[in-house]
Amino acid sequence: MDGVTELDPDGLTTVYGVHAEPLSKIIQAGGLTCKVAEKKPFLTAMLEKLIWISAVMLVGVEHGANVGEVESEHAKEVSDLMLELGRAGSQSLGVPVSENMVERLAAYSRAVASYPCAIKEFRWRNGWFHGLSQKAVSEGLQDPCPMHTDLLKKTGAV
Repeated sequence: MDGVTELDPDGLTTVYGVHAEPLSKIIQAGGLTCKVAEKKPFLTAMLEKLIWISAVMLVGVEHGANVGEVESEHAKEVSDLMLELGRAGSQSLGVPVSENMVERLAAYSRAVASYPCAIKEFRWRNGWFHGLSQKAVSEGLQDPCPMHTDLLKKTGAV
């Protein structure tokens, strides 16, 4: 699935780096879309995909829902979580998320609506945001992702 939606007709797959052009061509030869980006736009794309997988899967596990059910039945909760993760991730990486991130990611959820929700690859997904929370708390600061931390505990992920 390359993330082609009504809000992202060019898809979501984005690559960056020394091998970006040849990799993009390989991906496109397979019938998928793929954009080549400079570093900051790539980091934004990477962060937004991380936000999607972390937020949607966590809310889905909490409610025993698939991706489509999360988007249609738990839209406010997943939107709030995406915005929370977006603020924390943007601050950490020094890149913005797009203004219409939540709407774009909801459109992607509709494109993969039947996909089941599960918390997998924790270290590279939700674990990255949890690490931001742990670091802040250890420094005596407020948790930048309190909703995320609470859901991780409720679902038994941490």
